[in-house]
Amino acid sequence: MRPVSQQQRVHDVRRLRDMLRGAVQGGWYPDGQLPSEAELMATHNASRATVRAALTLLRAEGLIERTQGIGTHVVVKPVKTSLPEAHGVIKPSRESLWNRRMRPREIDRSVVPAPTTVAARLEVAPDTPCLRLEYVALHDEEPIAIATNYVLFPEAGKLRDTPFVSDWYRLLEDAGVELSDSEFIFDCELADAPLAAALGIREGAPLIAMEQLIYDLDGRPFDLAFIHTRGERFRFVSRGIRQEQA
Repeated sequence: MRPVSQQQRVHDVRRLRDMLRGAVQGGWYPDGQLPSEAELMATHNASRATVRAALTLLRAEGLIERTQGIGTHVVVKPVKTSLPEAHGVIKPSRESLWNRRMRPREIDRSVVPAPTTVAARLEVAPDTPCLRLEYVALHDEEPIAIATNYVLFPEAGKLRDTPFVSDWYRLLEDAGVELSDSEFIFDCELADAPLAAALGIREGAPLIAMEQLIYDLDGRPFDLAFIHTRGERFRFVSRGIRQEQA
């Protein structure tokens, strides 16, 4: 039998980790219990060393826990949401995270001069007054994201005193603010000390970093948000449907 190189072992571990991570995050184990090492070896045609290395990586991510005599079980249940719902452009489904399943913990709600970079994205002059609203999003009382929104007037005037009871789109709706479309820029980032403290996670944990721009009915940008979401607690789902060309 041809010996397996170190590089091949690394790739084998990565591939198995990816498959198991998808299964864990996708809820394939409804009772939370993963198959035994022997079962994983058989179903994935992998060596015991590869299985153990892949499980070690998932444990380091905080996705699973291994208990002597009991086995391996899932310790997180990520929230899934479709991208159109995350954009706020369609009515959320009954099971959606955006259907009043979140609660905000406000950090700041104050009128401030728009910083230069914010003003550029909102297409206004620097120092234009705007509402800064920063909050931690809670799901089942657990922090899953932190967001800082910069909102221009007149929308800011409607939001300034409106009670914030659920998610951002519910707040806009309650304030009578309508949007036409929104744009996301996705990135990834490791949690620094302030983010880790706000989200109750370890420093260096993976985060989904997002920049969102929301437009009014006339196509004017009025809301810029900087959002950091816990990567192990949140999954975006997107499906594209091919349109036949005329």
